[in-house]
Amino acid sequence: MSKPVRPLAAFLILVLAVLACDLPVPPISLPTQVVGTVAPPASPDPNRVGTAVAQTLTAAAPGGDVATVPAATAASSTPEGTATLLPRALYYIAPDSAGITQVFRIEPDGKTSRQLTSESGGVSDYDVSPVDGGVAYVANNQLLHINKDGSERVVLVEGGEVDQNNPFLSTVSSPVFSSDGLTLAYGYKGLQFYSFTTRESQLAIENQVDEVGGGLMVPRELYSPESYSPDGTKLLVTLSYYEGASSAIYYPATSSLVRLTGGEGALICCDEVEWSADSASLYSASATAGMFSPGLWRVDAATGEVTTLIPGDAGGGRFNAAREAYLAPDGQLYFFFGTVSSPEGMFNRAPLQPVRSAPDGVTDRTTLSTEDFSLLNEALWTPDASFAVIATAPAQEVYQGGQAEVLYFDGRQRVVLAPFAQQMKWGP
Repeated sequence: MSKPVRPLAAFLILVLAVLACDLPVPPISLPTQVVGTVAPPASPDPNRVGTAVAQTLTAAAPGGDVATVPAATAASSTPEGTATLLPRALYYIAPDSAGITQVFRIEPDGKTSRQLTSESGGVSDYDVSPVDGGVAYVANNQLLHINKDGSERVVLVEGGEVDQNNPFLSTVSSPVFSSDGLTLAYGYKGLQFYSFTTRESQLAIENQVDEVGGGLMVPRELYSPESYSPDGTKLLVTLSYYEGASSAIYYPATSSLVRLTGGEGALICCDEVEWSADSASLYSASATAGMFSPGLWRVDAATGEVTTLIPGDAGGGRFNAAREAYLAPDGQLYFFFGTVSSPEGMFNRAPLQPVRSAPDGVTDRTTLSTEDFSLLNEALWTPDASFAVIATAPAQEVYQGGQAEVLYFDGRQRVVLAPFAQQMKWGP
């Protein structure tokens, strides 16, 4: 899953890492500073409640052009008795009829769709409550919340005006729900936690920055939440530096931060890390070669120790590339994998195929489909890994989002869910 682009300074690590790989800048989310005002609950706004999907969506095309594509039919819920295609409702971000990014939801029937937000400035980041399907999202430098039907729009945090010279100091970002739905982690002056019980925010870890003169600041270490573990006891946090990025594991119960060790050259950051179903480990995979190495790694959530499962260098000018690794409840590791010939040691569109293996990524590795997925931009495994929803780029130069389709591994044809989607997430 990827996050939307922000106009951040060129020195910020996530931008640097991508440019080094000769990729367009992917969606990123960096933490920021200043404690915002927590708004009281608001009454339902009739203009916001139940906003239907527009008849068209606009998807970004190569070269900055905008291509108009038809949207799914709007409806409020899955009709009773309708066959279920998806295990849960699917949420995602896509442009509305005016080309402004909004949050949409597709019901489990795979057909019924509705637009949930109508923000004039567009939605950048969002997350879905695992309890009731409510949505927390960032728009106009505010942290907001709506019910699953789009009603009861409430401003939780007001970020104010963004300092364009030092945007990481004043930008709201990265909302992440806790497993019980009562807490919202987000980035704002550091790692913040908003309580739906007290309706107040608490700054847990403050961003570390250095002033370099002329009113400019340089990040020493920034903190941005990524995802809670399935059991809700741990929070994956991205650490961003002036040069470089990594991850750490935050334990809310003890307010402790476990930093990673080992795995030199591993890409353990930047929206490329997934929790195992048992919450004991994380898996990170990289399918590009440039500033970071390609490969597959496992992180012990208790100690932070990083283990290389598949090294990037396969020898003889060949490299191992992997993406979207997920250790499912059946104890098997599912991911997209391929070996690339690249004497110069740089590539960004590896030919990938979905595979299944033992947790080490190597033992009993079986190819699930021989199709080439070099244009894969995003993949969301079902909780039991029985199939995946993928977003495939319409062209080589497009690196964010794409047509959302159900990808089966038993010979059935793909099912198109949406003409364009990014940041795909399952609802409860």
